[in-house]
Amino acid sequence: MKILYFGHAAFLLEGSRRILIDPFLSANPLCEITEDNLPHADVVIVTHDHPDHLGDAFSICREHGAVLFSLHEIALMAGQLGIQAEGMNIGGKVSTNGLVIHLVPAVHTSPSGGVCGAIIECDGLTVYHAGDTGLFGDMRLIGEIFRPDVMLVPIGDRYTMGPEMAARAVELVRPKRVIPMHYGTWPVIAADPRVFQSLAKAYASVNILTPGSSLDC
Repeated sequence: MKILYFGHAAFLLEGSRRILIDPFLSANPLCEITEDNLPHADVVIVTHDHPDHLGDAFSICREHGAVLFSLHEIALMAGQLGIQAEGMNIGGKVSTNGLVIHLVPAVHTSPSGGVCGAIIECDGLTVYHAGDTGLFGDMRLIGEIFRPDVMLVPIGDRYTMGPEMAARAVELVRPKRVIPMHYGTWPVIAADPRVFQSLAKAYASVNILTPGSSLDC
């Protein structure tokens, strides 16, 4: 599987299914790709409905015929717009055509009141997108239960964990690889990923991706 980073918290997982996560593209100052040249997406996952995560999800789903997977309230909003959506909630999972999606806790706020992380199992790889979150002790359980191959973790500080707390999160989860996200988009979250790398490298292989770059797993 290839993991393509669009900047902020937006990723595309490319394998037997194309899975787009938190597609903040058109208003993302770090993202050079647009909806017009975005690779086809089969599935869109949204962790919460802050604009920098919901982003272009609804229009992409409409254009690509992709299915939206998200918290129940966000799925209801999508359904009211005629978008095919599968509502879920924390602790639950949905299996479809070789893809398994679990929603897991995250500690944050949102306009609708709900926020989550996501575990994606596809092609023998398990990816944990932590969403926007602070550090919490049950991350250890997420690691023990799902044993992620790759963790996508926010490091930008102020609105999420900063590099120090994000490194502690990696210590709890113990993924094989970790990719820092949600930093550098604006000056207010201008964290240095090298600081995170120096702190987290004892617990996982740290891969710093620049927007537009990818990692083969």
